[in-house]
Amino acid sequence: MADPQASGNRPPRGARGRRAAALIALVLGLAGFVISATGMATQLLPRRFSAAQQQQIENWEIAGRWQQLTAGQIFPASVSYQLPAAVLQDATPLNLNALRVAIAPQSGCGTGVTTAAAASVLRRDGCQAVLRATYVDATGSYVMTVGVAVLPSAAAAKAAHRSLAQPRLTAANESGADRLPAGILVIRYHGAAAAMYDYSRQISASFPAGPYLVMYAAGYADSRPRVPVAADHYSYAEMTSLAGGVAQSVAETLGAPPAGPHCPGTPGC
Repeated sequence: MADPQASGNRPPRGARGRRAAALIALVLGLAGFVISATGMATQLLPRRFSAAQQQQIENWEIAGRWQQLTAGQIFPASVSYQLPAAVLQDATPLNLNALRVAIAPQSGCGTGVTTAAAASVLRRDGCQAVLRATYVDATGSYVMTVGVAVLPSAAAAKAAHRSLAQPRLTAANESGADRLPAGILVIRYHGAAAAMYDYSRQISASFPAGPYLVMYAAGYADSRPRVPVAADHYSYAEMTSLAGGVAQSVAETLGAPPAGPHCPGTPGC
């Protein structure tokens, strides 16, 4: 008779091996789950960014905004602006609207500006493209073209701005009145619109907004020759309010700081 101890209930050797393998697989599976869960938690839980990292993230987002937004978002169909109360001799400013009449195709940095000198400045500072649109006031009396030169950085935009002439008023009786500061090339029209908005520039200006150089030129909408608009305080104020209001709207759309990195409640984030 066989030894009872030797013939007990011990499972066959193959069964023991399968149980061991199953146990190992379970342990490895649990380990993998823990690692996966840890990785997911790392992505979902708030992160801490240094000030330099936050600034770099903001710069990346702002620099790519001109490609992420549509032309209609950069240059909306209507832009609100104000005529200062002092001009009206009133206690409150007058709220007005500028109406978009055209968006030009994206142009190169050598063809979207008025002079070869301006093109040289933009190319020197790494300009990538020039975007342009034209607006008129609600009465159709004034017209302005706003342009955006896309630069690689805020420093480059500031350098380009410093190199371009500062804005000044052009008057017919001034020396050199046939020349305005180098700046944005106004959008020319074809057909019936040409008679309405083929203007001569009266003012020209530029300012940096992040990695963008915002430029604008404004004038009368009836193609009248340049006149000393400084003599007409109201016309000058309305023309500059229109141009400056539209330009600021475009600058805020492209150059506004984005929302901070996703790390709510994390000190120093």
